[in-house]
Amino acid sequence: MSEITLMLQAVERGEKKASEELLPLVYEELRRLAASRMARQPPGHTLQATALVHEAWLRLTDENDRSWEGRAHFFGAAAVAMRQILVEKARRKARLKHGGGQQPLNIDDLQLAQVIPDERILQIHEALEQLEAEYPERSRIVVLKYFSGLTNKEVAGIMGIGERSVDRHWACAKIWLMRQIETHG
Repeated sequence: MSEITLMLQAVERGEKKASEELLPLVYEELRRLAASRMARQPPGHTLQATALVHEAWLRLTDENDRSWEGRAHFFGAAAVAMRQILVEKARRKARLKHGGGQQPLNIDDLQLAQVIPDERILQIHEALEQLEAEYPERSRIVVLKYFSGLTNKEVAGIMGIGERSVDRHWACAKIWLMRQIETHG
């Protein structure tokens, strides 16, 4: 077993310093995942990769849910946590953009973009939730590739399937998601 897997098991058992010892082992990989995800954010996005890693770490080490089946499961959980953080941030910004308790403006005086980036993130999130309900394996591949920035080879290793299967599921998921977003966007 890898050192990371052993440390994850220690965290799950509730050993006191295990979380502190785990962070240095996984930090660079988490940072890489966050940087990959942040590179896809719209210009002017205020959340930095380091802050995303720290926020995800706090969620991952919450005392109520500390059970991972291994390294792959841990990094998959990290990808999901990062996705949730970005979606929550987009929702907060969207609420502010849609009023947030402010006085309404005359819409005739404004020139609005068709879809603002935060609204697009929410559309993708909703479509991804639908994909997860209908095709859980494809949804997991999307999360690992898009939100974690993993390659097909890395995803195949994590999921225990062939690279060609990952490629096929990824292609189907992209088409399915695009159709959902176009239909409901």
